[in-house]
Amino acid sequence: MGVIDQQITDRYALYLGDCMEVMPAYPDASIHLSAYSPPFAGLYTYSSSERDLSNCLDYEEFFQQYEFIVREIARLTMPGRISAVHCMDIPKSNHGRGDALMDFPGDIIRLHERCGFSYAARYSVWKEPLTVRNRTLMKALAHRTIVDDSSRCSVASADYLLIFRRHGDNPVPIAHPVGLTEYAGERQPPAELLRYRGWEGKQTENRYSHWIWRQYASAFWDDVRLDRVLPFREARDEEDEKHVHPLQLDVIDRCLALWSNPGERVLTPFAGVGSEVYSAVRAGRYGIGVELKPSYYRQAIKNLAAAEQERADEMPMLDLGELPS
Repeated sequence: MGVIDQQITDRYALYLGDCMEVMPAYPDASIHLSAYSPPFAGLYTYSSSERDLSNCLDYEEFFQQYEFIVREIARLTMPGRISAVHCMDIPKSNHGRGDALMDFPGDIIRLHERCGFSYAARYSVWKEPLTVRNRTLMKALAHRTIVDDSSRCSVASADYLLIFRRHGDNPVPIAHPVGLTEYAGERQPPAELLRYRGWEGKQTENRYSHWIWRQYASAFWDDVRLDRVLPFREARDEEDEKHVHPLQLDVIDRCLALWSNPGERVLTPFAGVGSEVYSAVRAGRYGIGVELKPSYYRQAIKNLAAAEQERADEMPMLDLGELPS
């Protein structure tokens, strides 16, 4: 198959193809951060391609195939650096009753621990129950269910962001000499703290950065703007089941701030409509994305063109060496 199409600039590289045929072109320890949502193990089918991880025969085969990807990400990741995986609990069946769930996050954790990562953290991203009910039509979330038989009710499961640290010591610290200066979330920082933004004195006095850190350090992220996502509707085609739901940009922006330096390489092996690459470019990092589905890739190209235009006259990129072509 190889690479069907690609677009490489001085701010990002976007490939149309199978990530397992793109990632081997990059050298060991060349990626500073990876952040992505894998297909959710049979919950959705994204395309008819036999290379699509969502087309595995069953849950066990999914993890057999996913392990090849995780091992490749481990090879690429700089020692001591982070891979952030967005996921959720998934139903054992799709009949909508919510009778039983698969511990998909737990199985992802165990896989990464076999592949050279340490499990470092789990963040829960809150989702509004009625919105989830309307999107999924899940009977177990309907008010009618508690009226008829609440033993059948369920929960609007949180999304999870699982954080894995590659074994070894980080050779390039991720420093914030003036603290955190940008907050990605729906809350408004208290007005009296704004004067501390970019504080160059003792960082123990940097109340603005302290406030942001308290939001980010919480294991429960209830301040993520759920509708702050990239344009995606044009990416749907006849094979879709109306399940294109890009990862929220607030989540990605937090990953970039906490676990990468400006100019560093950020990888997503499942680029979708380009959310992780878009945020990387906007934050002055170098985004690398691989997407298998042509309609998603085309939308990602549009989204990245917008990001590149916004950054055109801003921070120059660091010279990180020659990229594969």
